[in-house]
Amino acid sequence: MNASVSKEPLDARDRPARLTVGVVGAGRVGPALAASLQLAGHRPVAVSGVSDASRRRAAALLPDVPLVEPAEVLARAELVLLTVPDDVLPTLVEGLAETGAVRPGQLLVHTSGRYGAGVLDPALRAGALPLALHPAMTFTGTGVDVQRLAGCSFGVTAPEELRLAAEALVIEMGGEPEWIAEESRPLYHAALALGANHLVTLVAQSMELLAKAGVAAPDRMLGPLLGAALDNALRSGDAALTGPVARGDAGTVAAHIGELRAHAPQAVAGYIAMARATADRALAHGLLKAELAEDLLVALADQERRPGGSGTGEPR
Repeated sequence: MNASVSKEPLDARDRPARLTVGVVGAGRVGPALAASLQLAGHRPVAVSGVSDASRRRAAALLPDVPLVEPAEVLARAELVLLTVPDDVLPTLVEGLAETGAVRPGQLLVHTSGRYGAGVLDPALRAGALPLALHPAMTFTGTGVDVQRLAGCSFGVTAPEELRLAAEALVIEMGGEPEWIAEESRPLYHAALALGANHLVTLVAQSMELLAKAGVAAPDRMLGPLLGAALDNALRSGDAALTGPVARGDAGTVAAHIGELRAHAPQAVAGYIAMARATADRALAHGLLKAELAEDLLVALADQERRPGGSGTGEPR
């Protein structure tokens, strides 16, 4: 394959040649990316997966692509997607490099948000071309993921000479490349986890509480509300803050915590922490008056000092 990249503006000449593609780690991400690359004209040739679920995903999204061991994936593919958990990635890369599985000129792409291209240094020393392409998307492990990649942002980190090739691969998958400096990857990933992963927890807790309150269809009730809140937040940031904390309604907040302590004590600590964070941001942006903020923070501290106030059943 031709690993050189042009310094001219990205066009058809900068697109990678049609490549054979392999996947190491058939979790929710790898098969979807390989299927997306297949739609762009590349050819998946091998996939590795250990669990029954991963094998089923590979069969569904990459039919007729053989399941083989990781070393064999690298032997067959010019472009290899390393789609394994973050904590597994460094050991996997070191092992593949030490056993001679990595070939010179081979594109090695990992999809970890935490790591940049540096985690691939053992493979780089073996002659591989390292790319970090992290899709800022939540995956289901089904065909819908391929559709969701359209317009999805990818956090891209790579050596400067491979930047155009990395961006071209993202564009071929329907994504939008966003360059992330190597040293900024952990902060970038923390920001995404804070927004997306914690959002799922908050929504799930909210649905459980609504069900306990007798709401027959919590998802239907929350859908329009959360959709509007997310849209407002993305458009206006902190100016979109509403509700009892932003208004400084300390009595209402205390009543909320009392109800949570009675019906969902495991949610108390999270509510108090988020109320504090919301109060701080509302105060900093002039949405919450200082005197009301003081009353609110005193009420939160009082609630937290009560037995079980931290959600652990013990006073703090």
